[in-house]
Amino acid sequence: MRYQISGKQIDIGEALQTHVKAELGEVIEKYAQRPTDATVVFSRVAHENVCEAVIHLSTGLTVQAKGHATEIYAAFESCREKMDKQMRRYKRRLRNHHTNRVEPVEFEGGSAYILAPTEEPEDADTDALQPIVIAEMETKIPSITVGEAVMQLELAGQRLLVFRNEGHGGVNVVYRRDDGNIGWIDPRNSK
Repeated sequence: MRYQISGKQIDIGEALQTHVKAELGEVIEKYAQRPTDATVVFSRVAHENVCEAVIHLSTGLTVQAKGHATEIYAAFESCREKMDKQMRRYKRRLRNHHTNRVEPVEFEGGSAYILAPTEEPEDADTDALQPIVIAEMETKIPSITVGEAVMQLELAGQRLLVFRNEGHGGVNVVYRRDDGNIGWIDPRNSK
């Protein structure tokens, strides 16, 4: 497993890195059989230390958590506890969904764009307001089942997830609705 442990404008000592590797390794060994890499970033916000951790599993799932505390070790422990709770909560689902999967999840490339409106004077015609592309980047689109997509959405704490449906190969979207439920968009079923 690869670890990337860094700090944003703070120095991370060797002792903290060793502690993070040992603790995360313990959590991952307990709940996931095939992790690929973990990224842990420490930063400071005012008087608090913040620890953000993201673990990518070969099954296509991404688990992420964030912890805050006045001490840096306590911030990591808070983050680790949240991650442990997420992994424990989904342990049965992870096992049930991935026992039949022999190969890792396949990813396809896709382009992601961030659009921002242009600033126009107040007396300008409102029909002429068009957003402009301010960022363009590559993103990965996993080829997974709907159940795995919902699990990924919940584990990562995201609002929406675009994926290729393993059942029929079409592009689908799952998203968190305002009422707390999960919505699923499958264009193939809209006849």
